[in-house]
Amino acid sequence: MLIHKLLLENFRNYSLQNFSFDPSCNVIYGENAQGKTNLLEAIICLSTGKSHRTRSDRELIRFGERGFQIEGALLTRNRDFFSSIKAETGKKKQITVNKVPVKNASELSRTLNTVFFCPEDLQLIREGAAARRRFMDVSLCQLRPNYGIALNEYAKLHEHKTRILRDRDEKPDLLDTLPDFNRRMAEAGAVLIHYRARFAKLLSAYAENTHWDCSGGRESLEIQYATVKTILDPFSDHKTLVLQLLEHQKSHYQAELSSRQCLSGPHKDDLYVTLNGLSARSFASQGQTRTAALSMKLAAREIHREILGEYPVLLLDDVLSELDPKRQEFVLNRINGGQVFITCCEDDRLSALLSGRVFHIQNGIIRPDGSE
Repeated sequence: MLIHKLLLENFRNYSLQNFSFDPSCNVIYGENAQGKTNLLEAIICLSTGKSHRTRSDRELIRFGERGFQIEGALLTRNRDFFSSIKAETGKKKQITVNKVPVKNASELSRTLNTVFFCPEDLQLIREGAAARRRFMDVSLCQLRPNYGIALNEYAKLHEHKTRILRDRDEKPDLLDTLPDFNRRMAEAGAVLIHYRARFAKLLSAYAENTHWDCSGGRESLEIQYATVKTILDPFSDHKTLVLQLLEHQKSHYQAELSSRQCLSGPHKDDLYVTLNGLSARSFASQGQTRTAALSMKLAAREIHREILGEYPVLLLDDVLSELDPKRQEFVLNRINGGQVFITCCEDDRLSALLSGRVFHIQNGIIRPDGSE
């Protein structure tokens, strides 16, 4: 997958800017708050239909303007695509692929996949389960359109059920609707578990090899998918998963009424990461957890390649500056074979190590290095 050209109009701090990118590596350097991360954010929007930094499209609009537009000329599966997102205050967002309106944002993932890595992701191991679920969700929504549909459905049902539990004293009749919500949540939840279990299995295999290499053969990394206890085998068929989820819901009924919270379901899933058999979150050093997080992100890139037959676009947002020279070198040696965008404050070292194009950014204006 490649981004040949990109147009941004009134997006964040960009007024009107056209870009042409190298098919291998693109280094974007400049001081902080000049628009480096905004550029990567626009690429993510072109892949998923939404920002990774905010839920509101209004925050993406340049100050003083009424809307923004993102356009991209892409190459996927040896075919040319033209994707566009147009948002305007007070109007429904318009998304098109090859000038044809699409039903939902997930259609964008058919033309562009991305793997994004920022300094905060280096804490992926130490953070709570929500961060690791989000890590799975971001990849799976791009890889499996049915997953994204099920995830959105489950989130809506979870929100409604939480309101029922919260408001049941004032409106006791709401409890009569719980069986229907539980059944529908189990149906959607079974889809999530189906895909998450398979993703985690691939993730563990790729991350184990990557981590072994990065640690010099001193550490063995393993990743296990953890879901509700009544799921005996997450690789079971859909009907079995639904029945086992309903069983878990039934056993938590009284606890949910007492706590007024939805306690049962894959919204509590996690990935357990171990190093040499010990919990990485509890016992690993900072350097070890960073290496494990690196391994997981690079493994996600390999999963995309295995499933889709080509690498996704890799976005590294000021990550290298957070790594010691050994880990920097390791990452740079692992990113061959696909298009990469790297943002940094200084380009001196990267220019010497990488082929491709170098851009300098200042005040939302980006130019190839050396141009006026």
